[in-house]
Amino acid sequence: MMMDDDTELVSSSDQNMDDASTENPAVPQADPPSSDDSGDSDSDDDAESIQQIEILESELSSIPYNYDAYVQYIKLLRKTANLGKLRQAREAMSAIFPLSPSLWLEWARDEASLASSENVSDIVMLYERGFSDYQSVSLWCDYLNFMLESDPSVHGYTSDGISKMRSLFERAIPAAGFHVTEGNRIWEGYRAFEEGVLAAIDDADVEEKNKQIQRIRSIFHRHLSVPLKNLSSTLITYKAWELEQGIDLDIGSDDLNKVSPQVAAANKKAQQMYSERAHLEEHISNKDLSDTEKFQEFMNYIKFEKTSGDPTRVQAIYERAVAEYPVSSDLWIDYTVYLDKTLKVGKAITHAYSRATRSCPWTEDLWARYLLALERGSAPEKEIYAVFEKSLQCTFSSFEEYLDLYLTRVDGLRRRMLSSKISETLDYSLIRETFQQASDYLMPHMQNTDSLLHLHAYWANLELSIGKDLAGARGVWDSFLKKSGGMLAAWYAYIDMEVHLGHVKEARSLYRRCYTRKFDGTGSEDICKGWLRFEREHGDLEDFDIAFQKVMPRLEELQLIRLQQESTPVKPPAGLKEHNSQKSTREKRKAGQNVEDESLAKRQKTKGRKVNEVDVGQSATVPNIKSENGKAADSNKEESEDTKPLKPKIYTDECTAFLSNLSVKVQEEDIRKFFSNVGGVDSIRILHHKDTGKPRGLAYVDFVNDEHLAAAIAKNRKMFFGKKISIARSNPKKGKKEFTRRGNDGSGNSKEPSQIPEKAKVETVGEKQGDEVQLKGKNTFAVPRNVKLRGYTNPKPSADEPAKSNDEFKNMFLKK
Repeated sequence: MMMDDDTELVSSSDQNMDDASTENPAVPQADPPSSDDSGDSDSDDDAESIQQIEILESELSSIPYNYDAYVQYIKLLRKTANLGKLRQAREAMSAIFPLSPSLWLEWARDEASLASSENVSDIVMLYERGFSDYQSVSLWCDYLNFMLESDPSVHGYTSDGISKMRSLFERAIPAAGFHVTEGNRIWEGYRAFEEGVLAAIDDADVEEKNKQIQRIRSIFHRHLSVPLKNLSSTLITYKAWELEQGIDLDIGSDDLNKVSPQVAAANKKAQQMYSERAHLEEHISNKDLSDTEKFQEFMNYIKFEKTSGDPTRVQAIYERAVAEYPVSSDLWIDYTVYLDKTLKVGKAITHAYSRATRSCPWTEDLWARYLLALERGSAPEKEIYAVFEKSLQCTFSSFEEYLDLYLTRVDGLRRRMLSSKISETLDYSLIRETFQQASDYLMPHMQNTDSLLHLHAYWANLELSIGKDLAGARGVWDSFLKKSGGMLAAWYAYIDMEVHLGHVKEARSLYRRCYTRKFDGTGSEDICKGWLRFEREHGDLEDFDIAFQKVMPRLEELQLIRLQQESTPVKPPAGLKEHNSQKSTREKRKAGQNVEDESLAKRQKTKGRKVNEVDVGQSATVPNIKSENGKAADSNKEESEDTKPLKPKIYTDECTAFLSNLSVKVQEEDIRKFFSNVGGVDSIRILHHKDTGKPRGLAYVDFVNDEHLAAAIAKNRKMFFGKKISIARSNPKKGKKEFTRRGNDGSGNSKEPSQIPEKAKVETVGEKQGDEVQLKGKNTFAVPRNVKLRGYTNPKPSADEPAKSNDEFKNMFLKK
C-alpha cells in the first residue's frame, strides 16, 4: 500500500515558527487582481526594499559580525525574491553564526520548493546542518515529512527506505521526543509511519505482520513511559489500537488494570513526573515574563532535572534553553561543564563546544574548555590546532585571556608529548613556536607583568626538560630581560635556574650584570644582599671578598640616596612655585633685581597658567610680583593669607590615556562605563572647541597607575558609539616645537641658544621698548616711555651713555 503524496506524517499544525510560513515568499507568486493605486504602492515598496538592501549590504561589508543586520537582510531578499543573493547571504551568515531553528526552517522550505527529485540530498544536508546548530521539534517534524514526500524509497516502503526512516526517528526521539509539551508529535509520527509499513505488508505474510504489530506496540509502550503532555489521550489511543488487534483493555476507563504491569507502572510514573513538571512548563511558556525572568525559570527547570538524575532529560532541557538564549555564555558554560562531568568524553561533548564557541566566540573560557575536551577525546593534532588558531582570531576583553589560551595549548602539547598512550608523534618545535608566538604578541601589551614572567619561566623550563636545550633556555631569559630588565623577579628566576643546574659561575655573572641596576622599592638593595648570600653559600673566600668590595659601596650609595629622599621636602608641582614666605621684605625689594624679577615673574606666570592643557586660572599661587616702581605687590600676599584658595588639580600625564576619534555624543559617564572592566579611572576630561563649545572628539583619561593604563590602551581600536576609537599614552611634549625666547631672527627661522648674542640674553624690560630709547639703571619708574615730539628725531644712544633724568629730558626738549 502506498501513502498519498499529500499525507503529512508528522503534525505541524502547532509549530511556532513565525518566520517560516507555509507559502514560500522566495518563489514569485501570481499577482492578485489589483487597482492601479495598489500597483503604484507595490512599486514604491519594492523601491524602498531595494534601497534598504543596498544600505544593509554596505553595512555588512564593513561590519560582518552584525547578527540583526543579517536577519533583516535575508528577510528583505526573501521579500524581493532575489534567490541568488538570498543563498549567498544565508551561507555567509551561517559561516559566522549558528542560525536559529526558524531561519533553518525557512531556508530548507525555500530550497525544497524549488528542488527537483534529484536534489533531495542537498535539502537533506540543509536539515542536518540545522540540527548541528540547535535541536528543534518543528525542524525535526519538517525534516521527517520532507523525507516521506520526497524520497521514493521511503514513501515506497522499500527495505532501504524503511531502515532510513527508522534511523531518523530513533535520532529524533532523544533530540526532540522528550520535549514535555511538543514531544508527542515525534512519537505519533513514528507510530504513523510504522502503521503505514504494516498496511504495506501482504496479508498472506502473517508472520511479518505479527512482527510489525509487535513493533507498533513497543512504540506505544515507550511513548506511554515518557512524561509528556496529554498522556491520558495517548492511553486511550493505545487501548483503541489494541482493540483493533482483538485485545480489549477496557477502552471506556482510564485505569490500567488490563494493561501489562510493566506498562502500567511505567505510565503511572510518567504521569507523576509530568505533574511535577507541569508548573515549570507553564512558567517558561509564560509570555508575560521578561527575558531575565524567563531565563531564570529555565535555570530553575534545569536545576530540577539535575536532581532527578536522568542525563537525557537534563540534556533535553539544556537544548531547549540554548535554543531560546543562544548567546548566553553563562548558559553555554553551565551546559558544557555538565556534559564534561557526566559524559566526560564523546562526540556529544565536542559538538556542544563547537556550537557554544560559534554562538559566543568572545568567551575565552569556552575555547579553552573546547581544547581540553578535544584532548580528552584523543582528537588528532590537526583538529586541535585548527580550533586553537580559530580561537586566536576572536576578540576577548583582556590580554590575560589570550595568554590563557596559549598556556592551554602548550599544556596539551606537553602532556601528549610525555604520554605513552598517544600514537601520534609530536615535535618539540610545536611548543617553541607557540611560546614564541605568545611572547611576540603579548610583550607589547603585558610588559613587566608577573603573568608574562611566568610564561617565560614555563618556556625556559620546557626547553630544559623536553627540548634538552640549555642554550635555548638561556636565550629565553636573555630575550625577556632585554625588554623587562627592570623586573627583579626575572633576574632571580634566571639566577635560580643556573643555581639549580649547578652553574655557579654563570649565576655569579648574572649577579654582576644586575647589581648596579635600579629596581623598584628595596629591590636594588635586595639584589646586592642576594649576591653576598649567594657567595656565602656557593663561593669561596676570594669570591666573597670580591663581591663584598663591589656591593658595599653600592649599598652605601643606595642608603645615602634613600636618606636624601627622606630629608628632601616634597617639591610643588611644576609650574606652580610656592611663595617663599621666609624671605624678608628687605631682600624682596632689592632694587637691582627689580626688572629681572618682573621678567621672571611673567615667564613663571605663563608657565604656570597651563599644565597639560588645563588652565589653572587665577586660583593658582604665583610668586609675589614687584611693580615697576619697586614696591612689592603685598596685596596678593595678604589676600592669599586671608582667603587661602584651594590649589587646582595638576595633571602630570604620568598615567594618562589620550582618546581620539570619539563620537560627539560621548559623555564622561559613557567613557567611565567603557573602561569599567579595566578599572582605575581617576578623572576624565573631554576637550571642547573654544569658540563653539562643541566636543572635539578628544579626551584625556587619568588612571591611578600604569597597570590600569596599560589595560586601557589594550582596548585600542575597539568600537565605541559606532566608531573605532584610538587610545594611546598621553605625551604632550612629543612633537612640540622647541624654541628659545627671543631666538627668532625675524625671518621665521628660530635660533639655537648659542646663536643668540650675549646682550640679547640679558635684555631687560626697558631694552625691549625700542631702539630710540634704552632704559637702564635703578630708578626708571619716572622715565618717559618711547614718546617723540612732532618733528623730533632722537639719535640712537650709545651703550655707555647714562640714562637722562626728567630735568635733563625737559631741558633737551626746550632747547630743541
